[in-house]
Amino acid sequence: MRQRQAGVLLHPTSLPSGKIDEQAWRFLDWMASAGLTVWQMLPLTEPVQGLSPYQSVSAFAMNPALLPENWQEQVNETDYLAFLSDAPHWLENYALFMALRKHFNQASWADWPTAYRNRGKQALTDFALTHAEQIDELKRQQYVLLKNWHALKQAANAKGIKLFGDMPIFVAYDSADVWANPHLFKLDADGQPTVVTGVPPDYFSETGQRWGNPHYDWQAMQQDGFQWWLRRVEGALELFDLIRIDHFRGLEACWEIDASEETAINGRWMKVPGDAFLTALQEEFPRLPLVAEDLGIITPEVVALKEKFDLPGMSVLQFGFNGLPDNPHALSEQVENSVVYTGTHDNDTTLGWWESLEGEEYRQWVLSQLPNSEQPMPWPMIEAAMESVAYLAMIPMQDFLELDNDDRMNTPGTVEGNWLWRLKPDQLTESLAQQVAAQVQASRRNGSERSEEKE
Repeated sequence: MRQRQAGVLLHPTSLPSGKIDEQAWRFLDWMASAGLTVWQMLPLTEPVQGLSPYQSVSAFAMNPALLPENWQEQVNETDYLAFLSDAPHWLENYALFMALRKHFNQASWADWPTAYRNRGKQALTDFALTHAEQIDELKRQQYVLLKNWHALKQAANAKGIKLFGDMPIFVAYDSADVWANPHLFKLDADGQPTVVTGVPPDYFSETGQRWGNPHYDWQAMQQDGFQWWLRRVEGALELFDLIRIDHFRGLEACWEIDASEETAINGRWMKVPGDAFLTALQEEFPRLPLVAEDLGIITPEVVALKEKFDLPGMSVLQFGFNGLPDNPHALSEQVENSVVYTGTHDNDTTLGWWESLEGEEYRQWVLSQLPNSEQPMPWPMIEAAMESVAYLAMIPMQDFLELDNDDRMNTPGTVEGNWLWRLKPDQLTESLAQQVAAQVQASRRNGSERSEEKE
C-alpha cells in the first residue's frame, strides 16, 4: 500500500556548507519537525566541468566536493583496508581515470596517448605504480563519502525519512564509464561517438536539443543481461530509498543524432528494449522503488511501458494552468500513482513563476483553480500540491522559504549562474517547520493514511 507523504527537494550542495557535514544532520532534524518524510536531491556525482551534476565523470562515484573539511581525519585504516578488500566494482577504473585525467591536464580521454586511451594493460599498470599515492587518495575520498552517506541514510531512516535520488538516463562521453566500457556505447574505431543524444524540434526549440551524450549500444547491453545497468541500480539502491530515472521516455525510444550534425533537427527515433530492461531490473530487484520522469511530450507507448511496470510518473503544478483539456499537470487531471511538484530544479521558484505571469485576469483565473487563495504566494501552490491526489508531494526548499527568481537552482539552456543556491542556517526556523507540519497534517500526508494503490 502506498502512503500519502510529503517531502522537500534540496540538493546537498545547497546545504549551508555545500557538504555532507553536521548541516545535513541538522536538515534531517528540521524535516522531522516539519513532518516531511522524503528528501529528494539531484545526482550526487562529480560534474565533468562546471557544477551541473547531470554531466558527470562517473555514474557511480560521489562528488568529492561533498567531503567535509576534515575528511582525512575520518579515515579509519582498518575499515579502509576492509573497504578495499571488497571494493565497489567501479572504484579502480574511476581512480585510474581521474588520475590520468589530471595527468593529461583534464583533456578528454579520447585525446590521451593511444596506450592510455585504449586501456593498454602494461601502460595502466605502470601508471598505477608511479601514481599510487594519488590513486589511493581518490579511493580514500570515496571511502569517506560512502561511509558518511550511509551514516546519513541510517539517521534519516531512523527518523522515518526516505532519501530520494536522481539517475540521469545517459552518461557523459568524457567519463570513466565510457572509457572503461567502450563496447557498451555506439563508438567508432577511434572511440568517437557515431551518434549522440538529444530531443527533436518542438514548441520550445525549432532546432531541438543536441545534448551530445553517447548512445548506449542496447543490443550489446541486452546480450550480457544489462549487467552495467544492474550494477548502476544496485549502487543507487545502496544510497537511496527511491530513485527517479531522468528522461524515462528514453527507455522506449531515443532521439539519435549523427555526431556530425550540429543541431538535433536531422535525428531519428530509435527503439530501445525498455520492456526487457525493466523486466531484468524487476527480477533482480523485486519491489524496485523507481519513479519515472515522464515530463514533456510522451507517447502512448511510453505511457504503456510506465503502466506495465506500475511506475509513478510526475506532474508539475507550474505546467498545469494552460486551460487545455487533459493537461496531466492540472490539479483535476492528476492521478494517485504519481509524484506532484510545485516546480522542479529546472523550474523557476513558484514565487518567481507567479511574478512572471502576465495579466491580472490570468492571475485571478490561476488563483481560482487553487484550493486556497487566501495566503500570499507560494503557499496556495504548496497547499494545492499537498491536497493533490498524488501519493507523494514534493516541494523545493526555495518555495517553503518564499524565495523569488533570484534563488532558482537552474535555468535550462543556460550555462552561467546555475547550481549555486545555498540555504542559510538561520532559514531553518521552528516557526517554518510548524507551518509546514500543519500543511502536512491537514493534507493527511503524515504517513498514517494509506491509499488503495498497490506498491
